Amino acid sequence: MVDHTPLTVMFSAGESSGEQHAANMFLELKKLCSDIKGIGMGGAKMAQAGIDIRYDSANIAVIGVIEVLKHYGEIRRALTAMKQLLAEQRPDLLVCVDYKEFNFKLAKYAKSIGIKVLFYVSPQVWAWRPGRVKAYGEVIDMMAVIFPFETAFYDAENVPVRYVGHPSVDKVRPLHTKAEDLLSYKLNQNNPVVGLLPGSRANEIKRMLPVMLAAAEQLQVSFPGIQFVLPQADSISDALLQTYLKSSNINVTVVKNQPYDVIQCCDAVMTTSGTATLEISLLTVPMVIVYKLAPITYWLGRWLVNIPFIGLPNIVAGKAIVKELIQHEATPKNLAVEVQRILSDVQYAAQMRENLSQVKQLLGQGGGSKNMAELALEMLQQG
Repeated sequence: MVDHTPLTVMFSAGESSGEQHAANMFLELKKLCSDIKGIGMGGAKMAQAGIDIRYDSANIAVIGVIEVLKHYGEIRRALTAMKQLLAEQRPDLLVCVDYKEFNFKLAKYAKSIGIKVLFYVSPQVWAWRPGRVKAYGEVIDMMAVIFPFETAFYDAENVPVRYVGHPSVDKVRPLHTKAEDLLSYKLNQNNPVVGLLPGSRANEIKRMLPVMLAAAEQLQVSFPGIQFVLPQADSISDALLQTYLKSSNINVTVVKNQPYDVIQCCDAVMTTSGTATLEISLLTVPMVIVYKLAPITYWLGRWLVNIPFIGLPNIVAGKAIVKELIQHEATPKNLAVEVQRILSDVQYAAQMRENLSQVKQLLGQGGGSKNMAELALEMLQQG
């Protein structure tokens, strides 16, 4: 480009996965345009990628109605600060990454002062409120979606949309072979291995880990040599995890920074709902999805959500391929029964693996971060 003033992209990411998407996208963007400048809201991963963090999102990375209400003051302060930053810096493009309600308001403000908006990771309008597609269309210039089926919702309302691919497709790569990992984690290849994925947020650990550990105790009775592994999320402290592990009779091998290596060792996984379920799908490991929310959040969700599934593998497949145990069904007994079936019924487990491999195919070839960078540059060059 003729203009030698560095282009500025402002990012708004409110929680861990969005922050990672923003970081990866910016790294790709710098390959295409070396002197581009990145500023915005996020955390350490974005800072490491070279984005100048003006507001740390650590205190607003919450989920659920009650949790949002508890942090409402901090969230409002963050929104005010980001609006002020937009007005002062006047970036060439605002990239809103997920964190839908906050970013909707920020996008609306950006549009009102003439700043272009690229929204990355569509709000799940197909689950919550399909009528909101039109509302998003009024505050953005482009919606970048990560599931192929999402484009139809935006096309129907003539909202500019681009399918860029799911970031997990590129990310889910074990560092070692399964045999090497079993040896490294001191796991016996002749005995079943069950993964515990209680979540990446403190409130998920508090709600879900005790249920998983109680289910593990029941499984230990049926399978005396059974082994349990837990890939510890970066966002979860040792102290929080040990609070629950120390009070349990189960021996759990905890592994840091190698989630995909841990998952590939498993014969079955108990996992909370979320992106982790897609990552397990990409490794074609049988799983059971379990989730509990604060009661008011759950009942509001029941009232608003208009799709039959909560688990992403089931949503992508368009049918129930993985068992979901939600709220009152999320009991240790139900969890243990389903894992026992996966471990005991060879045909059942094989069918689940086959269905998960189809989900993997539906997610496509990857390249999401690169596709996003190219889309952002395209928008920047349009002037």
